[in-house]
Amino acid sequence: MINFVLIGLCIIAGLLFRKYGKLPHDAHKSINAWIIYIALPAVSFKYLPHIQWSSNLLLPVVAPIIVWLGSWVYNRFYAIRSGIHKGTEGGMKLTAGLSNTSFVGFPLIMAYFSESDIGTAIICDQVTFTLLSSAGIIVAINSSKQQELSPGPVIKKILRFPPFLGCIAALFLPHFIDIAPAEPLFDKLASTVGPLALFSIGLQLKFNGWRGEIKHLSVALFYKLLIAPALILLIVLLFNLHSNIARITVFEMAMPTLLTSGVVADEYNLNPKLSNLIIGVGIVVSFVTTAFWFAIIQWLV
Repeated sequence: MINFVLIGLCIIAGLLFRKYGKLPHDAHKSINAWIIYIALPAVSFKYLPHIQWSSNLLLPVVAPIIVWLGSWVYNRFYAIRSGIHKGTEGGMKLTAGLSNTSFVGFPLIMAYFSESDIGTAIICDQVTFTLLSSAGIIVAINSSKQQELSPGPVIKKILRFPPFLGCIAALFLPHFIDIAPAEPLFDKLASTVGPLALFSIGLQLKFNGWRGEIKHLSVALFYKLLIAPALILLIVLLFNLHSNIARITVFEMAMPTLLTSGVVADEYNLNPKLSNLIIGVGIVVSFVTTAFWFAIIQWLV
């Protein structure tokens, strides 16, 4: 129960701080910098060295890719049917195809499951970011035509992302050095992810103009919050993957949109207003839909 109180308290605090101007309008950038450069790498060092690797972990690797591909097909079909602008289509592909597996996913996993299950979520999160940095950037460039597509910038984005570097280091360094003395430090740093991420979300939530975008907004959220996790649940049931890893993976794919996808949509002018609405409204609605998916997971998986 305390985890749900923490979630509500942190998000509401962020909303109130923004509403009453208690922090600079871009204060969330400083908070996000701490999370991305320090806290998330610490999470990798806290959990990844202790994961027992097996073929079961193939699911959290493949699931984000399936959700991304499903979003591409789903939104391409919608674009053909509705005749929307290419930039809007690109923004919908980004925001419907990438899950918020860390900022929202980690706190909700601790609330619904346990802190020890975050190891599986980290795998989903790293694959999700790699998709954003590669396929996501390709979609953004093709949708905006602002620059020529080349592999160099895509590779640089992946190799310079601190959580990705932290993930790689956490997987390999323990084989060469003893990191046990630093584990209490990793534990303290990792504990800052949940409260700060939720507070940052509260600082960024905006809902202005949602009525004018209700059709596109509903289409994107229907895929992200309902169809995407259903796709992974179907795979779990077809292959009889009844494990906690399978439960966490389905739950992670039920998360709302990755916040960074909104930054990319804004950078490439992919209908940033709609993209940010999908993120903001999706986070709020997801607190209901994730409860639904948790019940379904407990019943079927």
